[in-house]
Amino acid sequence: KPSSMFLLFILTAYLVFYSVPDPVTCTTRGADLTQDTVVVLCPPRCMQSRMSVFGTGVYAAVSSICGAAVHRYSILGPAGGPVRVHKLQGRHNYMSSYAHGVHSQALSHWTASFSLTSSETSTTALPAAAQPDCQMDIAMVIDSSNNIGQRRFNLQKNFVTKLVAMLRVGPTGPHIGLIQASDSPRTEFLLTNYSQPKELLFAIKELAYLGGDTNTGKAIMHTAETFFSQENGGRRGHPRVMMVLIDGWPSDDLEQAAMLARESGINVFLVSVAKPAPEELSMVRDKDFMKKAVCKDNGFFSYPIPSWFSTTKHVRPLIQRLCSLDGLLCSKTCYNSVNIGFLIDGSSSVGQGNFQLVLEFLAGIARSFEISDVGSHIGAVQFTYDQRLEFGLSDYSNKEDAINALRRIPYMSGGTATGSAISYTTQNLFRRTGPGRNFLIVVTDGQSYDDVRGPAMAAHKQGITIFSVGVAWAPLDDLRAMSSEPKENHTFFTREFNGLAEFIPQLVRGICRDFTENN
Repeated sequence: KPSSMFLLFILTAYLVFYSVPDPVTCTTRGADLTQDTVVVLCPPRCMQSRMSVFGTGVYAAVSSICGAAVHRYSILGPAGGPVRVHKLQGRHNYMSSYAHGVHSQALSHWTASFSLTSSETSTTALPAAAQPDCQMDIAMVIDSSNNIGQRRFNLQKNFVTKLVAMLRVGPTGPHIGLIQASDSPRTEFLLTNYSQPKELLFAIKELAYLGGDTNTGKAIMHTAETFFSQENGGRRGHPRVMMVLIDGWPSDDLEQAAMLARESGINVFLVSVAKPAPEELSMVRDKDFMKKAVCKDNGFFSYPIPSWFSTTKHVRPLIQRLCSLDGLLCSKTCYNSVNIGFLIDGSSSVGQGNFQLVLEFLAGIARSFEISDVGSHIGAVQFTYDQRLEFGLSDYSNKEDAINALRRIPYMSGGTATGSAISYTTQNLFRRTGPGRNFLIVVTDGQSYDDVRGPAMAAHKQGITIFSVGVAWAPLDDLRAMSSEPKENHTFFTREFNGLAEFIPQLVRGICRDFTENN
């Protein structure tokens, strides 16, 4: 059986060569390091700091590591970066030189030294599989209670650092914020506080241990209530993920907080480390806390890890879950997951002024949804005898542009062929979308010159839910023939164009009702 010293040696070697870089400050010296070989991450803008460097190639341990890295390789620049440090024995006659803007000084003797090798390729480049498309907002709730203690808290920070390094924070990746769970939750940083991975890693390294009770429920409630708001940096249309780390078990109830998170479209993952032993179960307030806390009790959102000493191998599989858009069931609310097509009557009987009222009515509906490249989408077709695709579902990736495009649609004028328009929209607007999330709102003011029943039935079979909105002389029989079942929930009529605005909340609720029932 391997000795504990041997296992410790193996673990140390593994962490040295395969872990993410350990953040340091610009003035951290070689003498401050405890390991013989370690990869460190120098922060941005070290050239603006006063860094003492002694030696050339081999540096006295009293030297700034990051200063020596700039002097040796010029690999850091204003953005900082990683470097591998090798501790060496002391020596005589450290040589002075000037390189890359750093003047190293001579030193006659020092008791310890270090050398450097570039670590750019080995530590910052992750395999392609480790960089999933992860455009989401992630709140990390970490355990800072008496349960975990200072030592395991530091191991937890190391684990979170590895997760963050692989997630690749940035404009095209996730935004990450962090909350500590203790007696009371404490927000350490918001989603937009750190946009660069290196800055985020330093922020995690500097986290202070709090102690206190494991009030995870309070922390989940606090995060669900305010953390993802737009004022705090939440992005509309981006999936919301809450990863909750817990050592052992919580001190409080999680059920009500988790319910609020689900209703708010937040996907709660619970990473439970060192679950209660059989003899400890009597102390656990709610033995089903994991089932109640997560987005859905299907095994996907619960992630048990046996020990804080074995977390490294779980980094990649956990990230694959967090970034699995198809698996994030709780983020698929009606507001951020639907495709809405507007089929707009542009016939001569409508008139220019009323046509503008129709566009404002449809803009009011669109305003209720989270339109983005990863959220809901809208598209529009105008029809007379002919049809015109005004813009497709994927043409606009934000709400402002989509609504502006809707308002700018020019009035066509002509006859009314609603049936042909439904067929055209089914084939051209919804051709690349799946069933269950597609909604078509037909607005017309008169009798169609062609059959509407056949095209409407074909659209229904394709998974498109139709709401028909009639104005003025639109026949109720045509409206009911077009609309989905139950007819009374999907058919609307008003005598005046000014009355359309009253239907906005009913239509939005109807879309959400249908979406929830079908998903």
